[in-house]
Amino acid sequence: MQSFNRLGGYGFVVPVGSEEQVYFSAEDIEGKGRTVSEGQQVSFVLVLGEGRFEAKELRF
Repeated sequence: MQSFNRLGGYGFVVPVGSEEQVYFSAEDIEGKGRTVSEGQQVSFVLVLGEGRFEAKELRF
């Protein structure tokens, strides 16, 4: 996990083998608390959102 803005409710992940950051919303974090930490490894599904890829179904 690259970064997470708790107040804004969004963050960025970098897929393995890529250098491009991918946006995600706190609403897409599965599980209790809906928060993650920088550097934490997560799995996710890439989907094409409004003109960009987004990470959905984040799990840790």
